Amino acid sequence: QVQLVESGGGSVQAGGSLRLSCTTSGYTYRTSSMGWFRQAPGKEREGVACLYRVIGTIYYADSVKGRFTISPDYAKNTLYLQMDSVKAEDNAMYSCEAGFTCSEEGEVQGTNYWGQGTQVTVSS
Repeated sequence: QVQLVESGGGSVQAGGSLRLSCTTSGYTYRTSSMGWFRQAPGKEREGVACLYRVIGTIYYADSVKGRFTISPDYAKNTLYLQMDSVKAEDNAMYSCEAGFTCSEEGEVQGTNYWGQGTQVTVSS
């Protein structure tokens, strides 16, 4: 059974940094892409970043470009999201997901699996 478990969330001041981790287990042969999405209360789900593993291309949402970095550690079966220069609007529940491909806006498409999420709270 495939599992995705996120960690690393917490409270961070605006302008600060945080690193989220997504550890996977199980055989993910159907997952050509992996990424992160977030959802804030009362807002729609937003794709944040997506790694298309087949060609190693990464896509980011415009809202996080230049501030967030997604990176894999295949030896540890872990996907990271480095969040720098955090803003109040980054306050959300962050979840990782695995799927088939990526959109240019940083969304995983054809999602097969996703985790429960980790909360990021930004204080001013």
